[in-house]
Amino acid sequence: MLPESRRSDCLYGVPKFDLNVGDVEDFESELKGFHEQFEDCFMRSESRDNFYRYMSGQFSPLERKSIEPIAHAVEGAKVRAMQRFVSDAPWDDAGIIGKYRSMVNEDLGHPDGAILFDESGFQKKGEDSVGVGRQYCGTLGKVENCQVGVFAAYVSPFGYALIDHRLYMPERWFSEDHEDRRKKCGVPEDLPFRTKPQLAAEMLLKIAGEGVLPFRYALADSVYGTSPEFISAVESLPNMTYLVQVPCDTLCWPRKPVTVSKTYRYGKEKRTRTVLSDKSRKPMTVGDLAAGINRYFWYRRTVSEGAKGPIEYEFTRRRIVLAKDGLPEKTVTLLVRRTLGKDPECSFFLGNPYAGVRLETLVWLSGLRWAIEQCFEETKTELGMDQYEVRKLPGWYHHILTCMLAHFFLWHLKIRLGKKSAGGYGFAA
Repeated sequence: MLPESRRSDCLYGVPKFDLNVGDVEDFESELKGFHEQFEDCFMRSESRDNFYRYMSGQFSPLERKSIEPIAHAVEGAKVRAMQRFVSDAPWDDAGIIGKYRSMVNEDLGHPDGAILFDESGFQKKGEDSVGVGRQYCGTLGKVENCQVGVFAAYVSPFGYALIDHRLYMPERWFSEDHEDRRKKCGVPEDLPFRTKPQLAAEMLLKIAGEGVLPFRYALADSVYGTSPEFISAVESLPNMTYLVQVPCDTLCWPRKPVTVSKTYRYGKEKRTRTVLSDKSRKPMTVGDLAAGINRYFWYRRTVSEGAKGPIEYEFTRRRIVLAKDGLPEKTVTLLVRRTLGKDPECSFFLGNPYAGVRLETLVWLSGLRWAIEQCFEETKTELGMDQYEVRKLPGWYHHILTCMLAHFFLWHLKIRLGKKSAGGYGFAA
């Protein structure tokens, strides 16, 4: 578990998950009640039964929670039937997701909720699983043969949960060389290639368009923070505050440079282009900008309580103008977080240029993404999210979906029983 944090007077802390087996009197009965809400999402009673059996296996003490061990351990389950259920049987995926997000809203919904975006890798052997390939695996911290999922999570004063998921398929999977593999893996013929930020943008706009879950903030790391498509999707939503991490070499100006229109000839055609009036005013990196900020403008804040005492950073913010193709693009807020000590290290975040957003809010938001990391840790260590052995695309989506539901079910029990955590997580000013 992550360290607990202090709570700000104006921003909420996020409770930790601390439910124990002894807190629930009849777990099996509770789980059956949860599953009854999804009965109309399956055409056959056999699928309904396997849906319950599969999730029961995820809650079991099995060392490995893939289909075969679950089928051998859970009463009434059969390996072949379970395999067909996960990868081939019809599910009303949209219906399940719709019901699920309504449940999340009932237990966790809050006007100041935040949607978090991140990816998680799943190491795999061989080349037969859908979307597998040598790519960066964040779980391992290196390039490895793996699958990568892009996820959206919801966090509020009441808890956190995964609310959507997409499998990232490397572009080579859409080449003619992979046509047979796509068919074997059940990939729809009309499925186009999507980058990770494009997948995140699709999820964001879909969740916002449903209007089920209220949220005020959107957060993501630099994979998404440097994507024009993702930022455009966030900025298209009214009254939305976002904070995204960016690399230190992001180019900007401390103040908007003056530009002029210059006329020139291209052959016989007369054209106009925009250029800097002073060519010496080249953009600088946010790293160089931060290095030149006087100590007067840095605010020290305690952001968490660790095992060895409080953890402190220094923060400062600036309104900057981003550079694109050597010209000013737009004004944004830059938040810089740096470590204390002789050789400080900085992290950089960009957000809306709202003058009314306090530094305390930005400090808090800069650390809130731990909640989606906690979702990954809990679903992998407790529910076997990374232990699947399915190869088809529907199988991947169904396995991950049951893990999401199982994780939320535990949060529902915690909330239903009124079990309160001492303190909470998240950065606070």
